[in-house]
Amino acid sequence: MTTTDLRSRFGFHSLPFTREIRVEDRFMHAIYEQPLKRLFGTLDKRMSAAIIAPAGTGKTMLLRTLMARLPQARYRVHYVKVADLSKRDLCREIATAMGVQPAGTYPVLVRRLQERFVDDLDADGVRPVIFLDDSHGIRAEVLGILRILTNFEMDSRLVVSFVLAGQPPLTRLLRDERLVDVAHRLAHCAVLRPLSRPETGSYLEHRCRVAGATATPFDGGAIQALYEIGRGNLRATDHLALQALELAHEDNQDTVDAEQITAARQLLWP
Repeated sequence: MTTTDLRSRFGFHSLPFTREIRVEDRFMHAIYEQPLKRLFGTLDKRMSAAIIAPAGTGKTMLLRTLMARLPQARYRVHYVKVADLSKRDLCREIATAMGVQPAGTYPVLVRRLQERFVDDLDADGVRPVIFLDDSHGIRAEVLGILRILTNFEMDSRLVVSFVLAGQPPLTRLLRDERLVDVAHRLAHCAVLRPLSRPETGSYLEHRCRVAGATATPFDGGAIQALYEIGRGNLRATDHLALQALELAHEDNQDTVDAEQITAARQLLWP
């Protein structure tokens, strides 16, 4: 079986349910648009924010959309995917993303970053914004560096904005007594959730439509099974839907049914 055969059977012009989806083709729904509006407003005020979401619920797409909505003439956005790093290594990752020479001691790195933040704002007229993805994996003592990196002119000036993005453990992390000052510097915290049953149906219709299909090739039982198994998780739903489409094509069927969703689950997660 080729992807061309599968697309032809179901009327797709591109393979559906993959991660290769443009920002403009995202699933536009209030559960994403409202957080985006508030996050944009927070950055417009030169403040910092957080996005907390379970894995597979649209956090990365939210970041991509937020980045696309920030005018390049006013913002300079840098994306850093973090892990269990030391303070110095976190500063090095931020410096590398910004094109700042990452050499030197930890105090030198901090000073270089702060100088770059100020230079972006004062000399170039753009607001530096740092996305720190997977922030739930940062140790509390390391995340505390944000208190220093955002402190300008005796903490009286807003120069750089940080957006912390991570899974639910980030909530517990920000409640750590060592991070009280960091948490208080976050002007907004956006929280994403899995889709509801009706939202899952709308999401399936949307993903099929942007892939070129004029009708959703999942019957009612299949849509219910997708929700029951995927529980509204976008990533799980995508994997199940694509695998089930392949099974339906192998069975020479033009519509996916609940049995194929169940079979897809067994192939994906034995």
